[in-house]
Amino acid sequence: MAIKRLNHAVLYVRDAQRSAAFYRDVLGFNTVAEFTGGVFLQAPQSTNDHDIAFFTIGDHAGPSTAGRGTVGLYHLAWEVGTLGELADLAKKLQEANALVGASDHVGTKSLYAKDPDGLEFEVCWVVPAALLKDNAQIGTFPLNLPAEIDHFGAETLGGR
Repeated sequence: MAIKRLNHAVLYVRDAQRSAAFYRDVLGFNTVAEFTGGVFLQAPQSTNDHDIAFFTIGDHAGPSTAGRGTVGLYHLAWEVGTLGELADLAKKLQEANALVGASDHVGTKSLYAKDPDGLEFEVCWVVPAALLKDNAQIGTFPLNLPAEIDHFGAETLGGR
């Protein structure tokens, strides 16, 4: 028996409704279920019953110190189909004052952002295997999204 894929993540947040609104408004997720203190969302093209859920723990909750002072999850990464979609999300994340970084990992082109509780997530485009150079340098480099779009095209489907 082998694991097939990640089905969903559950996050404790100060306000589930506020977090859900951010993921809906900025990232395009859809609400699939909600109840007092909880919201379940699905990514637009997902086949999961839900991809992420939020549970309210209240405004008294302190910030996450995962990776700085405690062990814990660094981030979740959401994949987009094209560099054009990544560019659209970059604009939305900037408008929401949520974008905190962008990196070229050679095999992926990534944006990093924080949600209303400061929890970091990644949105990435995966370079198709056929377009990767055999001698590509491995590492993390600054992302020049317009140059990547010029090179790969805005509508080239990503993924392996």
